[in-house]
Amino acid sequence: MRKGPGSREGRGRLPAGRFQMGWNMRQGFIKVAAATPRIRVADPAYNAKAVCEKLREVCQRGVKIAVFPELCLTGYTCGDLFLQRLLLEGAQEALLQVREATEGQDTLVFVGLPMEREGRLYNVAAALSGGRLLGFVPKVNIPNYAEFYEARYFARGNREPVKVIWQGQEVPFGADLLFTCESLKGLTVACELCEDLWVACPPSMDHALMGAAVIVNLSASDETVGKDAYREMLVKSASAKALCGYVYASAGEGESTQDVVFGGHNLIAENGTLLAQSKPFAGETVYSDIDIQRLETERRRMNTFRAENSRPYWRIPFALRIEETRLDRTFEARPFVPRERGEWERRCEEILSIQSFGLKKRYEHTQAQGAVIGVSGGLDSTLALLVTVRAFDMLGWERKRILAVTMPCFGTTDRTYANACQLARVLGASLREVDIRESVTRHFLDIGQDMENRDVTYENGQARERTQVLMDLANQTGGLVIGTGDMSELALGWATYNGDHMSMYGVNAGVPKTLVRHLVQYYADTCGQGELRKVLLDVLDTPVSPELLPPAQGQISQRTEDLVGPYELHDFFLYYMLRLAYPPDKIYRIAREAFRGLYTDREILKWLQTFYRRFFAQQFKRSCLPDGPKVGSVALSPRGDLRMPSDASAALWLEQVSRLS
Repeated sequence: MRKGPGSREGRGRLPAGRFQMGWNMRQGFIKVAAATPRIRVADPAYNAKAVCEKLREVCQRGVKIAVFPELCLTGYTCGDLFLQRLLLEGAQEALLQVREATEGQDTLVFVGLPMEREGRLYNVAAALSGGRLLGFVPKVNIPNYAEFYEARYFARGNREPVKVIWQGQEVPFGADLLFTCESLKGLTVACELCEDLWVACPPSMDHALMGAAVIVNLSASDETVGKDAYREMLVKSASAKALCGYVYASAGEGESTQDVVFGGHNLIAENGTLLAQSKPFAGETVYSDIDIQRLETERRRMNTFRAENSRPYWRIPFALRIEETRLDRTFEARPFVPRERGEWERRCEEILSIQSFGLKKRYEHTQAQGAVIGVSGGLDSTLALLVTVRAFDMLGWERKRILAVTMPCFGTTDRTYANACQLARVLGASLREVDIRESVTRHFLDIGQDMENRDVTYENGQARERTQVLMDLANQTGGLVIGTGDMSELALGWATYNGDHMSMYGVNAGVPKTLVRHLVQYYADTCGQGELRKVLLDVLDTPVSPELLPPAQGQISQRTEDLVGPYELHDFFLYYMLRLAYPPDKIYRIAREAFRGLYTDREILKWLQTFYRRFFAQQFKRSCLPDGPKVGSVALSPRGDLRMPSDASAALWLEQVSRLS
C-alpha cells in the first residue's frame, strides 16, 4: 500500500528526495574520500601520524580510494625549507610510516611529499596499497606567478615514466601512470597535482583517453574571494569533459598563514555532477561513491570519446576486495524534477521555451494558420494549450486562432469538462464543443460492438473518433493538430494507436509526466492572472485519467495509475534505464530505498515488471511518432535518441526482474 500524504503525483512526500543505502561493488560503485588532516609546517613525523589517523578513519568507512593534499607530509608552505636535506629525509621517513599504515587496509592511497631524483626536487604524489608503494606521480605544471613560487624549488615532472629505487625496490616515477584494479573491471585510476588541473591542457585528459575512469588531484589551493566557486566549476568541468570521477583533496588547517590561507576545500564529482564537497575552513573529510559502470556506459555511448594518445603509459596493478559497502552518494527519487526552487524555476522556464520555440518554428515553416487542440481538462492537454499560447504570442498572432476543442463522451465528468472550457476562455482561445457520443455509438453499431462491453475497443473507439474530429477541423481551418501526449505515456505505450498517439506536432513528447505537473504549477505561479491560476490549480488537483469509462456518481472511475502504475515510479525506471543504462536489479535496489515508506518491495517489483513488459511491447507506437521537441537528456524519438526495433525481445530484462522476487 502507498503511504503518506500527497496527490498521485507525489507532491510533498519526499522533501529530501535522497537516500543512503548498502551496495555491492560488483554493481560498479567504488567508495572514495578526499581528506585534509590537520598538519604542522615542516614536521613530517607529526604529519605522518595525522595522515595515518585520518587513513584509519576513512578505512573504517569502507573507502577504497583515499586522497590526501599536495605535499601534506611536509606542508605546502615550507618555502626555502624544501632545500633542507633534513626535511627531505623526514618526508621519506613519513612516507614509510604511511606505507606501513596501509598494510592490511583495502585502500588505494595517494599522499603528497617532496622527493629528490637525480639531483632535482619534485613535488610528487605517492600511490600506496596493501603495504606497497606502487609509484610516484610528479607534478607536471609548476606555477610561478602571483602567490605561487614553486619553480624556486621544484622541477617540472616527467610525463614518460622511469624507474627509481626507493627503499631497495624499483618504483615507477612519472605522470603517465595508470593504477589498474585487477578485481573490479573498469576501475583505472590516474593522478594529477593542483596546477595540472588549472592549465589549458591538463594531464587528466590524456589519462582519461588512455582509460582512467577516476582522476585524483592532490592540491594546495589557497582561498581568495570567489575562488571556491571557480574551483568547483573546474572540478565539475574536468569530470564532465573526461567522463570520469574526480576526487580533489586540498590543503587546509595547519599550513602557514603568513601570506595566504588554505581552506581545505575538498570535492568529489562524476561526469559533471558534484557528488560531495566540504565547506572551506570546515576541516571536513568528504565521502562519496563513483559509479564505474555508469562511466563505462557514458564512454561507450559517446563515440567521440576515444583513445587518441600514443604516450607510453605504464599500468600498475593493484587489488581490492569485492565486498558489501554503504553508499554515501545520493540519488534523486524524481530525477526529472530539480529539488532547489531556483533551479526548478529556471528549468521550467527553459522547457516551456524549448516547446514553444519548436512550435513557433513549425508554424513559420508550414505556414499553417491556426492550431487545433483537444482539451480534456487534464494535465497534458492543459500544458499543450499553454505552450501553444506562448508560441502564438511569440508569433504575434491572435489567440483566437487557437481552436480548443472539447469532445465529451461516455467518461467525461462535469469537473474536467468545466475546467477545459474555462481554461480556453481565460486564455482567449476559441472554444468549440463536439459531442462525440452519437458518432461513437453509430460507429459501434456499424462494427457490431456491444455498448455494454467496456473492452479496449470501447475505449479506443472514443480516442480515435476524437483524433478524427481534430484532424478534420485542422483541415477546415488550415491549422495544425497539436499533440498532447507526454513522454511517460509514450514509454508505456499508454496511447491509442492512431488515436491520441497521432498529431501534427507533439509538443509534450519530451516531457515526462512528473515534470508535466511541475510545468503547469510553474505557469500557475508566474502567470499573474488569478482566474487562470485558479483553474490551473484545479487541473493539478484532478486525478490522471483517460476518462473513457462512464463515471461513478459523477466522479472519475478510471484512474490511470491504478491501471498502469504510478508515474513517479515509471519515470524513475525510465530515467535510470535509458540515461544511465542501469540493469533491472540495480534499478530495483535504488528504487526500494528511494521510495521506502511509499511503496512496498512487492509493489515496486510489480510495476518494474510492468514497465519493462510495456516498454518493449509498445515500441511500435514510438517507431512512428510525429515530430516533437527534445527537452532533456532522455528522449524517445525514433529519429534521435532511441533507435530500437519494434520487435525487440524483453526476455533478458524480464528474466532478471523475475529473479529479484
